[in-house]
Parts: sequence; C-alpha cells; structure tokens
Amino acid sequence: MVIATGFFDGVHLGHRFVLGQLVDAARERGDWSMVVTFWPHPRNVLQDDARNLRLLTTMEEKKRLLTEIGVNYIQVIPFCKDFSRLTTEEYLRDCIMDRFGGRTVLLGYDNRIGSDLCNPEQTAEIARRLGLEVIMAESCKGQDGVVISSTKIRSMIASGRIEEANAMLGYEYRLHGVVVAGNRLGRTLGFPTANMQLYEPLKLIPAAGVYLVKVETLGRNLYGMCNIGVRPTVGTGNAMTVETNIFGFDEDIYGLDISLSFIRKIRDEVRFPNLESLSAQLARDRETCLGIIGG
Repeated sequence: MVIATGFFDGVHLGHRFVLGQLVDAARERGDWSMVVTFWPHPRNVLQDDARNLRLLTTMEEKKRLLTEIGVNYIQVIPFCKDFSRLTTEEYLRDCIMDRFGGRTVLLGYDNRIGSDLCNPEQTAEIARRLGLEVIMAESCKGQDGVVISSTKIRSMIASGRIEEANAMLGYEYRLHGVVVAGNRLGRTLGFPTANMQLYEPLKLIPAAGVYLVKVETLGRNLYGMCNIGVRPTVGTGNAMTVETNIFGFDEDIYGLDISLSFIRKIRDEVRFPNLESLSAQLARDRETCLGIIGG
C-alpha cells in the first residue's frame, strides 16, 4: 500500500498535484493507493483557535474528490486527544504500517506528523529507519508563483474573492443543504428565494454579498443569484441567511436538497432606503447574471 496522510481540506490543486503523484507511484509499483485522513479537524480537538475554523469540504465532499483523483482507499481516523499524543514514529509504525499495511509513504512539502511535529525531512528519516519507502512530493504553485494552500483559499472565500478561490481549488466552491422556510418577502418583490440551511455547520460560507451560482435541485441543473448576509433592508436581526433566486424556476422545494456552486461575486450587500429600490437592484443583478451566463 502506498499511503499519503493529511487533512486535505478542499482537495485543492495543490493536494491534487501531490495525490496525483501518490496514484502514479502506486500504479508504477503494482500496488494500491490510500489516503489516511482525520475527522474532526485537529484544531477542533486541540482548541487551537477552533471557534474561527471553517472548512472548505465536508467529509463526503472530500471522499468524492479523492475518489475522482483515482485514490483506491480512503481511511478516516477519528481525531481525539489520545490520538494526538502519538509521536511521528508511533503513528508511522502503529497506523501506517501495522494497521493499514503501508509499505511506501508519500510526504508533502508541509507534512507535519505526530505530537513531536516532525518536518518532512525528519519524518522521512524516521520512516526509512522503520523500513518504509519514502517519496517526497513536489509542491504545487499557482500562476502567480504562490504555493496553493487551504489557508489561502479560506481567506479568499471569507473575503468574497470567489473566482481566485475557484482557481486554486480547481473547481467551483460549493454549499450543500436543505431548503427551509423564509419570510416569503422575495416572492412579493417578484424574486422568490430558496433559503438554505447547511448540512455541515462548520462549512465556510462566502463573504456577504450577491453571487452568480449554479443550482442543483430536483435532479436539475439551473442558474441563480444567491444573496448571503443579514438582509439589512428587510432583516429583523443579525442572523446570516443564504437565499437564492433560481432563474426560470418557481416550484415548491421546501425540505429538499439544494447545492450551490459559486461562480462570481456580483456586488456587496447593501442597505436600500425602501423595497422599491431593493426590487430595482435585484432586477439589475439578475440582468448582470444573465449577461455573464449568455456571454
């Protein structure tokens, strides 16, 4: 078994570059490839600024993306405080070798394994001493020469730079949830909305604003415009909402699945003086989105 280990949040282009080397190495050796990952995120267990951590991918999304790369097996280790105390040597010996049958380990440029936080070179030395073959993966950089990382992508999404984030992810950032009842004000304005409640509460929500999105619901692929924010013109509190006006669609989907893929940010969230001004702006937003789709 050829194994790579890490959290791989987002399974972005940097991860794909490394894991492509994993899959290739396994094929060259006539062996199987495996990713060993963790849940929950170590920061949630170790309380390392955990209240501010939001994730790019749910576990199901991560598994799907890893499978698309060609990884044969995915093992998820429950991350707990006892597990966090394993040293690098203990983790490699007890988990990678004894538990999962690893014979080769692939290390990324920033892999830090074990409670002793060994760097990749130190980990490689320990692995070879245990009898593991070691492959040192190359890093992947974006077009600007900056190393692609989950941290950078989270920062981009949190600030609304969705196109830059998508470029590093290699796909359009997604939210997945269930449609819940709203105040139905959008319908009175001529823009009925599907209000989303996320299935994964730790999933990162893009910055407040209006976005062009692809919508998947009822087995159909559509377009729409999504507003994220506190609805300052009509909101009665500070609760964050994710509501989408689906173009050419007016069916009852309360209680059903909905997925949003974010394409482009159209504008920031704005407080309007009255509902007429809000409705006029929504009409302009829709025209902007339709122009992008048509163009």
